[in-house]
Amino acid sequence: MTEPVDEHAHDQAQHGYIGDKKAYLARLKRIEGQARGLQRMVEDEKYCIDILTQISAMTKALESVALGLLDDHLTHCVVDAAAAGGPEADAKIKEASAAIARLVRS
Repeated sequence: MTEPVDEHAHDQAQHGYIGDKKAYLARLKRIEGQARGLQRMVEDEKYCIDILTQISAMTKALESVALGLLDDHLTHCVVDAAAAGGPEADAKIKEASAAIARLVRS
């Protein structure tokens, strides 16, 4: 009989990105500034292509954060779970696969 997987166990463990937390927060604050800049561009009725160019830059910045977090998750959380084995390993691999699928679709 397999033990049930605690779906909230990830809330209790140290996350893989903790070592880079300051860098992630700085990048997200820059992205937040880009979003405010986009709002100003629309309010100021800037040229469509200029707005689209900034949206593209912001999208790339978000993708970069997402890929970094994914890498941290794979190299920390998934590797640790795989080493432990059992149902938690299977759950972490499925969770990572679903996250990758969401990123690819976006």
